[in-house]
Amino acid sequence: MVIPVQALEPCFEAQAQQWQSRLGLPSPEDLGLILELGAQGLQLRDLGPEAPGPVRVDFVEGAAAHRRQFGGGSGQMIAKAVGIQPGIRPNILDATAGLGRDAFVLATLGCSMTLIERQPVIAALLADGLERALQSLDIQPIIQRMRLVTGNAISLMQHWSEVPPQVIYLDPMFPHRDKSALVKKEMRLFRPLVGDDEDAVLLLESALALASHRVVVKRPRKAPCISGPTPSLVLEGKSSRYDIYPKRSLKTLL
Repeated sequence: MVIPVQALEPCFEAQAQQWQSRLGLPSPEDLGLILELGAQGLQLRDLGPEAPGPVRVDFVEGAAAHRRQFGGGSGQMIAKAVGIQPGIRPNILDATAGLGRDAFVLATLGCSMTLIERQPVIAALLADGLERALQSLDIQPIIQRMRLVTGNAISLMQHWSEVPPQVIYLDPMFPHRDKSALVKKEMRLFRPLVGDDEDAVLLLESALALASHRVVVKRPRKAPCISGPTPSLVLEGKSSRYDIYPKRSLKTLL
């Protein structure tokens, strides 16, 4: 699928062309989805009937700001899942970054994050959000703990040349069949782009081979585990759960 980039105002035309070139996109007339660039940054819009509003990444205001201030800090289930404890802030690889929401929460709590996103358009939205957030003095220290890499996570993990991440976090796209699962506008927009993660088994295998201390997989609460080893620990919430595959105690980091 090819998605054009459109400037919402003349002053953004040059930047829109830069994104068009950066993503290697031609400029077709109408393919159902469009990237728009304006004062609020880069956003993805569905042009179809009854389409949801545009999706963009905003770490400074909105839901991300609310969670940063009132989300529960290190008491959040995701923090417990990745092993955050007093004096322990693991180095984490988020191999399925998406819009970076979970990675931002963990970076807010002090973890050093590497984010991998393989879908170029989603990676562009995330890159734009990170670049804009760097302009905020309040958020800048958090964003500086987040590094984005665009590419196939399986290949990147299998050929990893850096120090292995202590924790690898996975949130693969689950193959929902119930239409009610597509309520969120991100899902309606992204599923045509990314489809289901049919290679989740290999993703988990690659993560288990690379992580030095543990692998964490986020799943819908009632979804089956990814085929392979059985998680040693499961943290379950109202709508999702975390399957945890420990390899080594994180207390060795103290």
